[in-house]
Amino acid sequence: MAVRQHGHVAELVLDRPAALNAISTALARELAAEASALAANPSIRAIVLSALGDRAFCVGADLKERNGFTDADLLAQRPVFRRAFGSIIDLPVPAIAAVSGFALGGGCELALACDLIVADDGAQFGLPEVGVGLVPGGGGTQLLARRIGVARAADLIYTGRRVTADEATALGIVNRRVTGQHTARDAALKLAAQIAANSPVGVRNAKHALRAGIDLPLSAGLDVEDAAWRATAFSQDRIEGIRAFAEKREPRWPA
Repeated sequence: MAVRQHGHVAELVLDRPAALNAISTALARELAAEASALAANPSIRAIVLSALGDRAFCVGADLKERNGFTDADLLAQRPVFRRAFGSIIDLPVPAIAAVSGFALGGGCELALACDLIVADDGAQFGLPEVGVGLVPGGGGTQLLARRIGVARAADLIYTGRRVTADEATALGIVNRRVTGQHTARDAALKLAAQIAANSPVGVRNAKHALRAGIDLPLSAGLDVEDAAWRATAFSQDRIEGIRAFAEKREPRWPA
């Protein structure tokens, strides 16, 4: 796992290209550790999840590693994987997946764990777990249904079929569709920089309101939003934002 810094944007890079960035136990541990460290870093305002190699974003769990597993081994790996996927879901700042090539199984779930997905011409998405005697276990059944609806998610999960970047965009899986091969990373970094230019307090609180309120009744969700508004409106960011607007300059957000 590699981490690259781009100002207030951090890039988490899956770095097993020879294995098509398959998630081994070791990679899962590294991902959880690096994501948790970034979550605790107040200078980070957005995160891009990308991958090395020309063929794949990530093809999911390392089945070659699992081939020799006993039931006890598989059971021991389970909390490691849950922490890895959870570390992306729980990031307090927006996370953007830059998908080029295959995003299958756990790879698709890593992308779904992000707030936004950017995909280029070569991207393919799929949750093929039922074809190998499993179910999506990295949040796929929950995250995909929340993103595109239960009926559409059922179609993809029950069949295990792959979808192209165009179909994924039409379904609502992909937020930003860019043309060309291997262009998703640059587009994702550009989007992250755009997000990072906004109020750090505002963006963090907006993400919290979105995530915390989505499964609540509307009245309770509006209370979550109100708390987020208050936490932002009475911050130094609001003072600087209004001052910058009045002075017709870019904001200089407090560190």
